[in-house]
Amino acid sequence: MKHIISISVLLFILFGYLSGQSNHDGNEYNWAQWRGPNETGVAPSGNPPVEWSETSHIKWKSDIPGIGHATPIIWGDQIILLSAVKTDKIGTSENGENPANLTAKDYIHKFEVISVDRNSGKIQWQTTVREELPFFQTHEFGSWASSSPITDGENIYANFGSHGIYCLNFHGKILWERDLGRMEKRMDFGEGSSPVLYRDKLIVLRDHEGQSMLYVMDKTNGKTLWEVKRDEGSSWSTPLVIEYRGSPQLITSASNLIRSYDIETGKIIWSCGGLTSNVIPSPVYADGIVYLMSGYRGNALLAIDLSKASGNITGSDAIVWNYGESTTPYTPCPVLKDGKIWFLKANNGYLTCLDARTGKEYYANQRLDGIRNIFTSPVAVDNRIYIAGTNGSFYVVKAGTAFEVISQNTLDDNFFASPVIIGNDLFLRGVKALYCVSEEWDL
Repeated sequence: MKHIISISVLLFILFGYLSGQSNHDGNEYNWAQWRGPNETGVAPSGNPPVEWSETSHIKWKSDIPGIGHATPIIWGDQIILLSAVKTDKIGTSENGENPANLTAKDYIHKFEVISVDRNSGKIQWQTTVREELPFFQTHEFGSWASSSPITDGENIYANFGSHGIYCLNFHGKILWERDLGRMEKRMDFGEGSSPVLYRDKLIVLRDHEGQSMLYVMDKTNGKTLWEVKRDEGSSWSTPLVIEYRGSPQLITSASNLIRSYDIETGKIIWSCGGLTSNVIPSPVYADGIVYLMSGYRGNALLAIDLSKASGNITGSDAIVWNYGESTTPYTPCPVLKDGKIWFLKANNGYLTCLDARTGKEYYANQRLDGIRNIFTSPVAVDNRIYIAGTNGSFYVVKAGTAFEVISQNTLDDNFFASPVIIGNDLFLRGVKALYCVSEEWDL
C-alpha cells in the first residue's frame, strides 16, 4: 500500500509539473522573442478574433507610459514591454535656447522595462534601467525603445542600444548590465535590432556608421565570449540562429554581405552578397533553406540552400532561387508558413505570396486599401495572417495560395509594434495603449 501511495504521489507531482510546463513553457502559451516561437512570425496554435473595434472584442485596454515601438514578448502571465518615458527635465545646458524650439530629444528620458499582467492589463512593475538624455534624434516613425526584449523563461534581456543592455528577473530586478557605447545610425533613423538567445549565449548585433560589431555574450553575466568587427554600415535586421545538421549557425543579414558565423568561435562559415542598403527584415528559415530580403532603393529576396553553403556563395547554386521584383519589404519581416512565404511591398499595403521551395508566384502586389505606412510585421495563426498599419487599420487575410481578405478592422491609435498571438488572444501595442483582443469580450 505504501508503494502504491508513493507512486500515486509521484504521478500527481509529475502531472502537475507537466501541466505547469504546458501552461508556462509550451510555445502556444509564450511569445518569448521577436517574431515568435520559431522566428517565422507564426503562432503555433490559437484562434483569436478576426473582427474587432474600440467597442467590440476588447478584453482590456491599458495606457502604457512613454513611447516604445518594440514588439512585446509574453511569458506565462507577464507581458514585457520596453518604453522611453520623457520627463519634464531639460537635459541641455542653459544657453539661451528658446524653449519653444525644444524637442523630445532635449528632455531627460527614463528607459524602462514594464511588466503588464496578461489577464487584466494592469502594470505589475516597471523598472527604470537608465535615466538620461537620448544620444540621438530618432526618426519620426521611430522610438528610443524599438528593440524587442527576449526571455529564456528565467530572465528578461532588454536592449536599449546606445543606452545599454540589461538582464532582469521576472520581478523587475536588474541582475547585470552592459554599456557597449554609442551607435551612430544613418540619418538619425534610430536603432532596432533585437537581441537573440541561444543556450547560454546572448547575441547582439550593432551595425552602424561607426565600427560595426557582433557580440556573443554569456547570458548569465553579460561578459563577452567573442566579438567580431564587421565591414557594414547601418542595418536593423535581427540575427537568426539555425541548427543545421547538428551544428548551429548564426546568420546576419546586412547590406554588404549576408554572413553565417560559427556560434562557438565567430568564424565565418559562408557569406553572400545581393541585398540592398538599409537592411531591416530578419532572416527566416525552414526545411534547409534560409530566406533573406530587403527593399530600400532596390529589391532583393534570396533563398539559400544550407546544404550547399560554404565560403563565398555569391552567384552560386547555393542560391536556389531569387526574386528581384519590386514587391519586397523595406521594414516589415515576412511570414513563413506551410511551405509559403508572404511579404509586403516596401512599407506599403501590397501583399505577395510565393512558394517557399521554388519561388513560384501564387499572387503578387495585392492591394490592402486604407492601410498606410506599415512598419509592423505580419503574424499568422491557423489559416490567417494579421497585418497592422500605422494608421490603426488592420487586415486579416487568408493564409492560402489565393488572395482573400477575411476582414478589415480599425482602432483609434497608431501602431509600430507587431501583433502578438497567444492562444485565443491578440495583443496589439499602440502608441497610446496596449490592447488585448479576445472573442468573448466587449468594452
